[in-house]
Amino acid sequence: MMDVFNEGAVNRHVGSTDMNEQSSRSHSLFTITIESSEIGADGKSHIKVGKLNIVDLAGSERQSKTKAEGDRMKEGIKINLSLSTLCHVISSLTDPKCTFVPYRDSKLTRLLQDSLGGNTKTVMIANIGPADYNMDETLSTLRYASRAKNIQNKPHINEDPKDTMIREFQDEIARLKSELEQFSGGRLNFDGYQVGPCLLYT
Repeated sequence: MMDVFNEGAVNRHVGSTDMNEQSSRSHSLFTITIESSEIGADGKSHIKVGKLNIVDLAGSERQSKTKAEGDRMKEGIKINLSLSTLCHVISSLTDPKCTFVPYRDSKLTRLLQDSLGGNTKTVMIANIGPADYNMDETLSTLRYASRAKNIQNKPHINEDPKDTMIREFQDEIARLKSELEQFSGGRLNFDGYQVGPCLLYT
C-alpha cells in the first residue's frame, strides 16, 4: 500500500511560483478500500466494507501574488475552480432548504461525494498563513472550514440489509432485557409460572 502511495506522491505534478518553489499543481486523493468477512450465527459469510479517503487539496491561488503565467496560470485557474465547486457542495450540504447538491460539477467533488455527504466520518484540516500579507486568504480559508464543520452526517456500518436488520433486532432485544432487569424485583405468579413485569409500548 505504501509503495502505491509513494508512487503517486512522486508522480504528483509540482511547479514553481513566486509564492512557492514546490507548489502543488493538482489535488491528491488516495483511497483505501477494506473488506472484512466473518461467519455469522447462520453459518454463512457476512461481508462489511470500509473506505478511507486521504485527500491533500492544492491551495487556492491569486495570480496577482503567484505571478503565474502560461501553464502555471491555467493550473491555478483549474485548482481554484474545483475548490469553488467544493465550496458550493459544502454550502448545499449545510443549507436545510437545499434540495440538490452539485457533486458532479467537478471530478474532485464527484470522487469525494462519499466523504462529504455520505455514510462517513470526515476530518478537515485547514492550513493558514500567519502573515498579515495573507490575511484575506486566511479569513477565506477559515470561513471555508467553518462551513464544512456544520455538515451533519449519520454514519452506519456498510453491510447487507438483512444483516443490518438482524443486528438492529439484537440491539433491541438487549435493550428490552436491560429494561426488564430493572424491574426484576417485582415478580408475579400465574398458574405456577413466575412471570416478570411486562412493558407495553404503543
